[in-house]
Amino acid sequence: MAENGTDCDQRRIGMIKEQHNGNFTDSSLLSERKRRDREERLNIVLWRQPLVTLQYFFLETLINLKEWTIKLWHRRSILVSFLLMLAVLTATYYVEGTHQQYVRYMEKKFFWCAYWVGLGILSSVGLGTGLHTFLLYLGPHIASVTLAAYECNSVNFPEPPYPDQIICPDEEEIEGSISLWAIISKVRLEACMWGAGTAIGELPPYFMARAARLSGAEPDDEEYQEFEEMLEHAETAQDFASRAKLAVQNLVQKVGFFGILACASIPNPLFDLAGITCGHFLVPFWTFFGATLIGKAVIKMHIQKLFVIITFSKHIVEQMVSLIGAIPSIGPSLQKPFQEYLEAQRIKLHHKADSGMPQGENWLSWMFEKLVIVMVCYFILSIINSMAQSYAKRLQQKMYSEEKTK
Repeated sequence: MAENGTDCDQRRIGMIKEQHNGNFTDSSLLSERKRRDREERLNIVLWRQPLVTLQYFFLETLINLKEWTIKLWHRRSILVSFLLMLAVLTATYYVEGTHQQYVRYMEKKFFWCAYWVGLGILSSVGLGTGLHTFLLYLGPHIASVTLAAYECNSVNFPEPPYPDQIICPDEEEIEGSISLWAIISKVRLEACMWGAGTAIGELPPYFMARAARLSGAEPDDEEYQEFEEMLEHAETAQDFASRAKLAVQNLVQKVGFFGILACASIPNPLFDLAGITCGHFLVPFWTFFGATLIGKAVIKMHIQKLFVIITFSKHIVEQMVSLIGAIPSIGPSLQKPFQEYLEAQRIKLHHKADSGMPQGENWLSWMFEKLVIVMVCYFILSIINSMAQSYAKRLQQKMYSEEKTK
């Protein structure tokens, strides 16, 4: 009896071990398959498989259009209300009357704000390369307004959006009357709209992590997978980058609103981790978005504005140009294009656009324009590649589902 009981126990233990080993093997095979599928999707790019990438891109576009159409049909009452409001606004826009001056003013303000909000959203996605639109658009815009304010001794430029170039007003103010606060006030609207756009751009990581936590599904996102691995190895983290990420995660998780506010108010490349953390731990939407909006559109933007305005103030710029000229051997050759550029800007500021002045092109502005074109083209290519890879993921999931049903 005892021997039979012992044999039964041993057989049961053996079966449990086999089952455990089988589960472990299945898990390993599943992880390996996911890794291979991910590598296969990453190879679907225009410069490697152009025909397949374009085909998948168009198919994914059609699927998305179909899904959006179904969603709009389910929310047709909201759609009808929106169309009625749009019809009223269109009639107000085209019907003549004394209200037209207010309509034109609101139109100009709306497109100006939408422009900077859009650039802020693009900054969060980095134009496909991680390069922020602050360096391409908002920073140079604040710098040009700062240089113009000191040159013109006034900030009475036309209201945004400016014409093709900023023109000094006919009446000049007293020398040295430009204050730091006046320049800050001049660029506050566009800076805050850009900051609000960056806050909106932080929402996708939050929603992705929140949906994954609620559904229990594992999203195919490298940042989210890195976040889960970081949680698993939190106690053994040794390198500085891992400890910094853990510090952000702990600050957001334990402090809540003020932790998110602190992370959003300081320029740092780890804020995407804060969004994933808030989504994973189911932080309420308005707690996350409210803190992010205040931090990015108010606190952080004033810090960045102050830095740019102080850096491009008149005496600082003159000192920087003189320091460039002091570099041995190559200093004068580097200093010359900067001096020419600043002198050309001064001439433009004191002449009207229709005065017939020849508009010379500086190599700095030429390089900036070409850089923007290249970045926009790369961003479009990254969208095409991403959508093609999304369709490839659909095909892989469909194949995996068919295998499970067999």
